[in-house]
Amino acid sequence: MEMNQACRVSRQAIVGLYAITPDEPDTAELLRKVRLVLLGGARVVQYRNKTANAALRLKQAQTLRELTREFAVPLIVNDDVTLAQQIDADGVHLGGTDGSVAEARVVLGNGRLIGVSCYNRVELAYDAARQGVNYVAFGSFFSSTVKPDAVAATPDLLRQARRELHVPIVAIGGITPHNGTQLIGAGANALAVISAVFAAPDVEGAAREFSNLFEQGKSA
Repeated sequence: MEMNQACRVSRQAIVGLYAITPDEPDTAELLRKVRLVLLGGARVVQYRNKTANAALRLKQAQTLRELTREFAVPLIVNDDVTLAQQIDADGVHLGGTDGSVAEARVVLGNGRLIGVSCYNRVELAYDAARQGVNYVAFGSFFSSTVKPDAVAATPDLLRQARRELHVPIVAIGGITPHNGTQLIGAGANALAVISAVFAAPDVEGAAREFSNLFEQGKSA
């Protein structure tokens, strides 16, 4: 992506369905499902695979980079700034132990997205915003099969963050089309989802159902 394109992404990309990939060892199957999610209207894809080795992660990230460009959707790499730089991703998502925003910015430059997990602590989001992140993420809002022991966040946290922050807010954790509406209403710009789309019998249909939540909000 050219730098001017990346700058446009950084201001406007984080909205709608934010699809996070599952730990899928089969690259062809991963691509098949991500394509379906994109056809269903996903606006952001995050590559996350906690079980793959470095070679497989590189291969999968490179193929997803090509696919997301086909759909003009930003690709975010989970945790790994070096991998994000290596495949020319649109950005990186940092957890609490994944290094600093400043270090990531030096590696990736000003035109790339940096998101930060803030769990259920709004003060982490304030600090991240001061450091120039492009979005913050809170969760888990509901029981999650991916992270069953995650700390609990509430819609009130979203309301507080929405009043005081001027960066996009992502909600994550056990979100479904049925409970996601209240999070959008509380201030979430994007809903981050893994199992509810990728484990669904109809992957594209599940993604479309999430995407429609945001269209309903526009017309409300």
